[in-house]
Amino acid sequence: MNAIKKYVAEFIGTFVLVFFACGTAVVTKCSVDNPAGYLLTALAFGLVIVAMAYSIGNVSGCHINPAVSIAMLVSGKMSVADFFGYVVAQFLGATAGAAALMAFVGKESGLGANGLFDGRVVPSLVIEVILTFVFVLAILGVTSKVENGAVAGIVIGLSLTMVHILGIAFTGTSVNPARSFGPALFVGGDALKNVWVFIVAPLVGGVLAALCYKFLASKKED
Repeated sequence: MNAIKKYVAEFIGTFVLVFFACGTAVVTKCSVDNPAGYLLTALAFGLVIVAMAYSIGNVSGCHINPAVSIAMLVSGKMSVADFFGYVVAQFLGATAGAAALMAFVGKESGLGANGLFDGRVVPSLVIEVILTFVFVLAILGVTSKVENGAVAGIVIGLSLTMVHILGIAFTGTSVNPARSFGPALFVGGDALKNVWVFIVAPLVGGVLAALCYKFLASKKED
């Protein structure tokens, strides 16, 4: 039963992320030519994390992102069974969130789907790996000490805002395979064709962050 509760929490959290944050990108017409919409979108992603961290965080840890879950798996902080349960719940939540958003704004709005930087795969992969690496490294650091519990949600939310402030201009910022898959599934076309980039790169970034943090946090040998 506890496992089911965690998966439901992850479903809800990822639903909220896509519906509110991607929804903000749509209604504010987020673009580099619209600074207000750009910053509001970055803030929306961060604020969702803050809200969810302090509502479902005590149930599931509030990963709501397969890149975070794979980092926790590599770090030995979750089981393989839970990892797959989380990822399925996250993808389902993101898909439901995108479907709900589409009911209000239509798929022609783009639903906040990600896109390749200058239409190129390699630069898009690289920027997404870097953005995810930094984001997940911040999560691993702030959650490594129990005494950080009171501020962890704020730190993680601000970290996500930070990577969006830079990343939106390049790819729209994924750093989250589920968040990218949901909108792409309904938008179709190039968004769905290229969604693999926004699944693979964040997962790679998450694994690299976990390995790096494990190295940095390991005790020095005498």
